[in-house]
Amino acid sequence: MTEGVITKALSGFYYVTTGQGLLECKARGRFRLDGTSPLVGDRVLCSLDPQGRGRIDSVQERRNWFIRPAVANIDTMVFVAANTNPVTDPFLVDRVSVIAAQADCRLIICVNKSDIDSGEELYKIYSSSGFTSIRTSAETGDGMAELMDAIKGSICAFTGNSGVGKSSILNRLLPGANIPTGEVSEKLGRGKHTTRHVELYSLGADTYVADTPGFASFDVEMMNPIPKEQLQYDFIDFEPYIGRCRFSDCAHLKEPGCAVREALEQGQLMPSRYRSYVRLYELSAQHKSWELKDQG
Repeated sequence: MTEGVITKALSGFYYVTTGQGLLECKARGRFRLDGTSPLVGDRVLCSLDPQGRGRIDSVQERRNWFIRPAVANIDTMVFVAANTNPVTDPFLVDRVSVIAAQADCRLIICVNKSDIDSGEELYKIYSSSGFTSIRTSAETGDGMAELMDAIKGSICAFTGNSGVGKSSILNRLLPGANIPTGEVSEKLGRGKHTTRHVELYSLGADTYVADTPGFASFDVEMMNPIPKEQLQYDFIDFEPYIGRCRFSDCAHLKEPGCAVREALEQGQLMPSRYRSYVRLYELSAQHKSWELKDQG
């Protein structure tokens, strides 16, 4: 058998990158019987059937997987943001940061279009909060070497609202890929969706990047409800203060003696991050315990 990574799935065929090259495969029928399907990003074992056609025999244990886009084993998420047409809302970044934490993914913040606007506030928020933050320009190539070093050796996915330059960055990282890019509507400040399926692009050195469909990449509306008590652990900048509150069950909202709120008042936490926590806590509190159990 041959080991490989599924780098594209299209029309019932899976394209597996192996040490010998690219192998077009179909999945064994038993995957349909047990209700599972291989996903882009899966590490698989494959072989040739009696007719000499590629066949996926087994899928190795996944680190994680996502519904939309359908992709597995993401080590690193790169959130591409911008402070100019379109302007990224930090709340969207923070929602994705929670998804990344839940999936045990490292999150990198890439502030693109720095040749037009440095995105100083976005950069400050996330670099101060403990995230690897990189300023880039897909137009000039600035920051591309730093970004490449940051994702080396991982399977990573680029996400962010449409029009911020995800596909343009991928074209910089992988010359010759010719990934379609979309124009940004000046009227709406939103980009046209240009990516229609998930595909992993090899950058060598066991590094893969996924181009994913526009704004809905890692669709925040499809994330499983998170127990409100768990949410604090998904904010990496809260970590130094958890367990130091007066009350062990502190929600970090209005309780006296809250170490998180004290850190906020002392300027040790970014206000936008705390506001996002409160909004997400309120969303989590709307879910009943049985909903969390059914979807957890």
